[in-house]
Amino acid sequence: MNLLCFHHAGAGAMTFAGWQRHVGPDVKVLPVRLPGRESRLREERITEGTRLVEELEHDLGPLLDERPHAFYGHSLGALVAYRFALHRAQLGRRPPHLLLVGACAAPQLPSALLDATGAPGLSDEQLIASLNDEESMPQALLSRPEWLSMTLDTLRADLQLARSLRCAPITALSCAVRAFAGTGDQMVPAADIQAWEHCTTAGFALHSVPGAHFFVRGHHAPSAVAEALGERAPHTGAPLSPVAG
Repeated sequence: MNLLCFHHAGAGAMTFAGWQRHVGPDVKVLPVRLPGRESRLREERITEGTRLVEELEHDLGPLLDERPHAFYGHSLGALVAYRFALHRAQLGRRPPHLLLVGACAAPQLPSALLDATGAPGLSDEQLIASLNDEESMPQALLSRPEWLSMTLDTLRADLQLARSLRCAPITALSCAVRAFAGTGDQMVPAADIQAWEHCTTAGFALHSVPGAHFFVRGHHAPSAVAEALGERAPHTGAPLSPVAG
């Protein structure tokens, strides 16, 4: 099985650099790198959700039609993974075996983080302060102004993308969903992650993972994902249905 992994805002595919050894040999970890960072630094950042999922389908659709696959998305990446899975379902394409989401409020809910970072004219200092998590901007990054400026530019674009992904109508998927909440996450309450249960017609479970909002960087997250994939939750083939509320 292929496991496509979608990174959080301001980050890139290197977030999942150590995942393969923890997930194991039965699953191939395929980190997805969005434009405007790492090896795609010269490409235009995408801030509109519809455009992003269309480009993902163009680039990844043939691969996904060939083999069983699952999606894991962390924070912003969870919204990307959900919208991409929904887009493919609406096209009649092969669905993911499982949608796995971490550290992200369900898409039908407002986001306190997006509200806090959405004020017009927000300075870099105010943006950093609004993140409310010392792991968001490590000291090594804060001490390098050029790197920090580039990261904040990417973060602002990604937060705009997240707002776009939350604006679209919500529909329940016919694949099962597994959600993960960090035990020390001060940015997203576990109750907001629990609300992903309304985004599927095929079964849901919420798991706690040691760590704060960026638990994706540790070894507990890939191990928990591997365990969820090992459950082999079947795709029911049930039709799409609207989410109430």
